[in-house]
Amino acid sequence: MKNKKHLVIIGAGFAGLKIARMLNNHPAYKITLIDKNNYHQFQPLLYQVAMANLDASNISFPLRIIFEKSRNVSIRVASVTNIDMEKNKIETANENFVYDYLVIATGAITNYFGNKSIEENTHSMKSTWEALQIRNTLLQHFENAVSKKENILSVVIVGGGPTGVELSGALAEMKKDSLPFEYPELDFSKMKIYLLEGTSKLLSNMSSISSKKAKEYLTKLGVIVKTDTIVKSYDGLKLELNNATQIESSFVIWAAGVKGNLASGIDPQLITKSSQLKTDIYNRVISSNNVFAVGDVAFIQTEIHPRGFPQLASVAIDQAKNVANNFVLMAQEKTIQPYEYKNKGNLATIGRNKAVVDLKNPKISFQGFFAWLIWMTLHLFLLMGFKNRVIVFINWIYKYFTHRQSLALLFEPLTHKITKTTSALNSSQ
Repeated sequence: MKNKKHLVIIGAGFAGLKIARMLNNHPAYKITLIDKNNYHQFQPLLYQVAMANLDASNISFPLRIIFEKSRNVSIRVASVTNIDMEKNKIETANENFVYDYLVIATGAITNYFGNKSIEENTHSMKSTWEALQIRNTLLQHFENAVSKKENILSVVIVGGGPTGVELSGALAEMKKDSLPFEYPELDFSKMKIYLLEGTSKLLSNMSSISSKKAKEYLTKLGVIVKTDTIVKSYDGLKLELNNATQIESSFVIWAAGVKGNLASGIDPQLITKSSQLKTDIYNRVISSNNVFAVGDVAFIQTEIHPRGFPQLASVAIDQAKNVANNFVLMAQEKTIQPYEYKNKGNLATIGRNKAVVDLKNPKISFQGFFAWLIWMTLHLFLLMGFKNRVIVFINWIYKYFTHRQSLALLFEPLTHKITKTTSALNSSQ
């Protein structure tokens, strides 16, 4: 182990985990994998956790189980507080690490574009915890409506990308299928679901055909879709829009943009406006020979892609494969290979039997039941762990035939429990 190069990987998302797994038990490297969670979370299905279709454990997998037979991978559950690229040093709240090579694969966080009122009053969905908070808050609103504490809820989802479209479709199906049976006291015809998009079309990375079909599906499900609509401010009760109109809602989910998730200490000149790290075609951070950035946090500018590559799971995985193979080549003192972006296509689901798929080669677009099967198969394949795949598949089959959410569980907020525990301790002293 003393002769091995120390490789530190920050982030156990698609990219970071892929590199660690490909270099698992490699004789040339000692690897430290750092993440603030002790599990890998499958972000494309977070919206199903938020809509009570799946349990959080169904899309998560413990890191220590993944590497339980590894001889060169160590797991550290910590948040990185500082990166010192000059001293090759990583700082966390618990301990510091000196590295020979560093891979930054910290992914993306929600981008509020500097609007504090939106950041403070809306719900984001970039983690399992946030998805559970959305589910809990949503169900609590319905319980409050039953007890006449408030009126029936209207939900606003901001952002017409895959997350916003899939959330809107799942919520619309929930309103139609299960909620009227679970809450017979409420009139769900009064519940409105808005999807707001700032550009002229939904699913901006997809074809016009798929975009129009997605909008058609959502409209048939009862979602009020508004394009060319930008939220200027939100006070927790009303959204102020760019066309001088307002929407009243106490529940807004913000899915309108992302930015790179970076720790402090990095030279600002290496960071783009979207908080991504500028890298070369090998995913090496500019002006560095031993620091790499991979996935959503990496910005590779080319003539064909002047704004960088799409922030998609498929891109993160492909970049990770290339970087891992280059580490193998470096250990063999061979020439490393550049990353080549290959657009395989895009897909999104809107609901039961409703999905849109764009393939790059051959260049075709199709929608409906077959597209939905492809979406479902691909996501099952990408999930980690045979058990998770089986459980998710069973949940999907159950919902498909019963039209019911099986996990509509309302939990007491953790803060309430902490308050009660603190009060009990104070009273005993």
